[in-house]
Amino acid sequence: MRIYEPDQFTLQALNNTSIELALDVPNEVIPTLAGDPAAATAWVQTNVISYTPSVQFRYIVVGNEVMPTDPISQSVLPAMHNIQNALANVKVSTTIRVDLLGTTYPPSAGAFADSATAYVVPIVQFLAANGAPLLANVYPYFAYIGSSGQVALDYAIFGTGGRVVVHDGVLGYQNLFHAMVDSVYAALEKAGAPNLQVVVSETGWPSAGNDGATPENAAAYYLGLTNGTVTSGTPKRPGQPVETYLFAMFDENQKPGAASEQHFGLFTPDKQPKYPLVKFTN
Repeated sequence: MRIYEPDQFTLQALNNTSIELALDVPNEVIPTLAGDPAAATAWVQTNVISYTPSVQFRYIVVGNEVMPTDPISQSVLPAMHNIQNALANVKVSTTIRVDLLGTTYPPSAGAFADSATAYVVPIVQFLAANGAPLLANVYPYFAYIGSSGQVALDYAIFGTGGRVVVHDGVLGYQNLFHAMVDSVYAALEKAGAPNLQVVVSETGWPSAGNDGATPENAAAYYLGLTNGTVTSGTPKRPGQPVETYLFAMFDENQKPGAASEQHFGLFTPDKQPKYPLVKFTN
């Protein structure tokens, strides 16, 4: 489970459960924690240590989709250092957008954009030194609608029936999700971190709002994702399950941006599953 800021009621609800939590440090807090180690220690004490060991923290995520041009970008790595110094047994990471890659096709050509390397490579080095994964938000939906028709819908929603769509050397890709994850792995190799794990910190498909956003397409996406796609690994990393977080629990009717942004929920407001045929638990 992932939450994007500390929430007392959520943390208390997770007491003495087996649910592991990825807890975000909100973007707006990062500069303070970067500039003041004592503030970082206090944040960890209040939001992590005081709930340990009753709550099982998996990751502390310092920032969500911070871009190199954002004013806070120079604060992300110092904040990660300060948070890690205040923690003993929890991995510290950050979440990137796949947009940080300048090249994603074919997957083996994946590489961080020149404009992003000064920001992301030191972070990658920090993660490698601490044995932590890189978190990436991976959305085949947005790649599909932004492709001007070059990406087929069936390739994006696991509908190829096992047919290889993209041939990349000796590797073959039957779905866009695997291709996007492997492009991040290729970028990490070029950044000098070939053994770094990629965790998909967000993925999903909207049920309304824009082109391709229908309940049927969303159900197909989630069925494909949960029917062995993440557990079997990718063509580049076969047998290595892709730890994946689904976004989001509920629709967000006040969320700004494209209309589809309001329709990523897995459940209706009355807590009924939107996609009853999809089994999200074993």
